[in-house]
Amino acid sequence: MTLLSRLASDMQLMFRRPPRQQYAALCYRMKKKGTEVEVLLMTSRDTGRWVIPKGWPMNGKCSYEVAAREAYEEAGVRGSVEHETLGAYSYPKVLKDGLKVSCKVQVYALEVSELAKNFKEKGERTIEWVSCDEACKRVREPELRDLFLQFKRRIDEHLQASRAKQIPAE
Repeated sequence: MTLLSRLASDMQLMFRRPPRQQYAALCYRMKKKGTEVEVLLMTSRDTGRWVIPKGWPMNGKCSYEVAAREAYEEAGVRGSVEHETLGAYSYPKVLKDGLKVSCKVQVYALEVSELAKNFKEKGERTIEWVSCDEACKRVREPELRDLFLQFKRRIDEHLQASRAKQIPAE
């Protein structure tokens, strides 16, 4: 088999593989007045692009538990994680050996209640709290942008419903 045909064969195998699974946390908090949501973005360690905390499956842990653990290890945040997924997005990941693989990421909402001073990856990334609209401008993955917009609509609907309950009927 020539080198060129071997490379072609390897490429075909790579594209036929199912995407690798990861789990992520869309970390959020309400601003002080409780009328606007902020989401956490951080930079990836390798490319510096804006991402959310995510990681590989872990033995003995549910997907949402993995998402919560990654949020703590990568961004130093803890809170209440939802057990139902918000949705998913895909992105191409370059592994340490240089191989590029497709990853599908299931995303779980995590309402942040605690910010740690020290955590595993402190100082390795830039972490910022931004609006959902700003998050959409910063992330590269279109499906992740859609998740931020969907999440913003959900929060806005929840806030409107809460306000409607507080207004007495005349």
